Amino acid sequence: MSTNTEYKGVWVVGEQRKGVIQAVTYELLGKARELADKLKCEVSCLLLGVNVKTPAQELIFRGADKVYVVDDPRIEHVLEEPYARIVSDLVSRHHPEILLCPATSLSRSVASRVAVGLNVGLTADCVELDINPEDRGLLMTKPVFGGSYMTTIISRNHRPQIATVRQKSMKESVADPQRKGVVEILALDESFFASRTKVVEVVDEAASTINIMDANVIVSGGRAIAKAENFKMLEELAQVLNGAVGASRAAVDEGWIPYSHQVGQTGKTVSPKIYIACGISGQIQHLVGMQSADTIIAINKDASAPIFKVANYGIVGDVFEVVPQLIKRLQNL
Repeated sequence: MSTNTEYKGVWVVGEQRKGVIQAVTYELLGKARELADKLKCEVSCLLLGVNVKTPAQELIFRGADKVYVVDDPRIEHVLEEPYARIVSDLVSRHHPEILLCPATSLSRSVASRVAVGLNVGLTADCVELDINPEDRGLLMTKPVFGGSYMTTIISRNHRPQIATVRQKSMKESVADPQRKGVVEILALDESFFASRTKVVEVVDEAASTINIMDANVIVSGGRAIAKAENFKMLEELAQVLNGAVGASRAAVDEGWIPYSHQVGQTGKTVSPKIYIACGISGQIQHLVGMQSADTIIAINKDASAPIFKVANYGIVGDVFEVVPQLIKRLQNL
């Protein structure tokens, strides 16, 4: 798709689970609204699933001017092929100049399929977006070389400009119940829902604590935790603080804690109010996933550990001495 004055508007591919709109959609809407205001154009959002007609109105409140809804039992279980086919068709017909997708496992797959089908580029895992006032181009900033550097990518010659955005890298839009917009329910024929795969069974992962993506407090452990049993200490601290347990890649690679707890470049990006790093050295690959936390507290016996450079508060000491004391003091409050 070549650059053309016909391309106008910022689109967001929304995500939902069991009819509940995911927070990352609101994060993208907040940024889309900001970009659209600079471009003087509208924001549209696409929502696919089952029983999503009513939740679609919330997308208007959160910044969308128009919401395209595909509410169909044939996509009750998320499948990349039908999703990509639907997105590609709508983009081809409506010509948005920017298409934003969450950097989740689903939308990464959908966005790449859409980009290939439309013969345009795709910038993955963006952490910042802006507009170049000279040519209306999208400035897509992402970490590279394992998070050691940040680079800004532009797409000069093709539209739409497609980017996937890491969750928690941007602030959620604030709901305004007074906002007005249009919700359009789409009816699609059978050809859109064909898929070479099918969902046999959906198994929800059991979680003993709050999901780290939603937690206001995260207590994370690194290589210094030494073994799986020692994460119980961090779980106890997280429980006292009504928080969640996170981990560095080193701890996950050792098999001490499941991957769903991993924070960092190859894990999840989090933005809690408080992040407590226990025995984590602070390599750039980990920092890129948590440095936007409001308050960072580091506990490490190595006073020269890089984590102290980003920490608001640092405790130089053995985690096995410091953490139990914290737990005891907090329990007595």
